[in-house]
Amino acid sequence: MTILSVRLAKILRESEEIPLGNRDRFIIFSDCHRGDNSTADDFAQNHTLFLYVLDHYFKRGFTYIELGDGDELWENDHFGHIQAAHNRVFLAMRGFYRANRLYLIYGNHDVERRNPQTVRKTMSSIYNIRTDKTEPLFPDVHVRAGLVLRHKPTGGRILLTHGHQADPMSDRLWKLSRFFVRYWWRHLQMIGFHDPTSPAQNVKRRDKVEERLVAWVRESGTPLMVGHTHQPRFPAKGKPPYLNTGSCVHPRCVTGLEIAGGRIGLIKWSMEADRAGRLFFRKGRLEGPRSLASVFGGD
Repeated sequence: MTILSVRLAKILRESEEIPLGNRDRFIIFSDCHRGDNSTADDFAQNHTLFLYVLDHYFKRGFTYIELGDGDELWENDHFGHIQAAHNRVFLAMRGFYRANRLYLIYGNHDVERRNPQTVRKTMSSIYNIRTDKTEPLFPDVHVRAGLVLRHKPTGGRILLTHGHQADPMSDRLWKLSRFFVRYWWRHLQMIGFHDPTSPAQNVKRRDKVEERLVAWVRESGTPLMVGHTHQPRFPAKGKPPYLNTGSCVHPRCVTGLEIAGGRIGLIKWSMEADRAGRLFFRKGRLEGPRSLASVFGGD
């Protein structure tokens, strides 16, 4: 049994199960990498788009699941700077939290949040720029290693986690990787270089991570939904049920997985312009939707 098998089996065993019926609605995003609005902040280009998308799903009763690396805590050692840069995004997420429709999973870039004391210290409150007051944010939030969605009609389960468990540099050696990102690559990124330690920017490494995750799906017989590699994935019929949200730092677009009406699909939201030069937001479908039963199957 591999280290990855042990790690994912433990997360599967210990994660809370959320019932999923045909009337339930979920939107799953990963890898927002919200930063400090500097030139190294990859999320900044999609700030306005993401606000629109959150509002869209909140008004329609969706539950929001964030699959890790929501905040860029490798490059930024002060979460307050990220809160200030993306104040409106956090306040929009607070709406989901107050409606009991928010689940947060940690990834490698926000792995510190596996410590409940760190979560309480940094995520309980926020300075609201609009009201000029410090207000509650996510006072009792639990940031998890994973979640399990159990499909009520079939009894099938799918494991949701970040996916860095298949990437030793991001998992067991995360402190070393964070050191290089924070004190070396962040500054090179500002002048146009990209971090070669990231699977999102290293194709060979990304493919190796995905091979390991797909192998676990085959071995365990458990469908898996992750982020981490930034590469959107949706299984063709007859293929292992491995799904990847993609990320929220693609150029002028965000990708995710949408569950509604007993179906699941891979979607892309983008900012575009019409012939008059007016900007608008558009949702497109990259893959699916397919019935949940065909992806989840039975136990």
